[in-house]
Amino acid sequence: MAKSDQLKVLFVCMGNICRSPLAEGVFRHLVMQAGLADRFEIDSAGTSSYHIGDPPDTRTTSVARARGIELTGAARQIKPADLHDFDYVLVMDAQNMTRVQQLAKSGAGAQVRMLRDFDDEASDANRDVPDPYYGGPRGFEHVHDIVERSCARLLDHIREEHGL
Repeated sequence: MAKSDQLKVLFVCMGNICRSPLAEGVFRHLVMQAGLADRFEIDSAGTSSYHIGDPPDTRTTSVARARGIELTGAARQIKPADLHDFDYVLVMDAQNMTRVQQLAKSGAGAQVRMLRDFDDEASDANRDVPDPYYGGPRGFEHVHDIVERSCARLLDHIREEHGL
């Protein structure tokens, strides 16, 4: 399959070291398990420039590794072109959604959604994936649970939408 035929999915949080690289890794793992790796390009980015070039947070990496998922890559900041280059942009919380929508004012082609739009356990009042950065170890486990549920449903949604 030509690269241009791939479905492009971007996960976005603030610093691109906790939630979005985790979602990228989990989604990549699910796509590989489904035998669809050649159909997707998957990436992550942050709305801030705080951690550009940094690897994923060691606490996030540790929780993911314990569940059989390896996180790689380096933090980068989202750019306006991403909203044209990607088919799906999944944002972790309302604050970052506002920042992404500001970038999208020029008429983005991507579907921009909250990741927890795909989480059956999310309430209508709170669709945020909580930021575990300043919390303890249980926060990283909780976020992984949310991301895993949401990414599984996201993949189901994309498969249905594209007949995969």
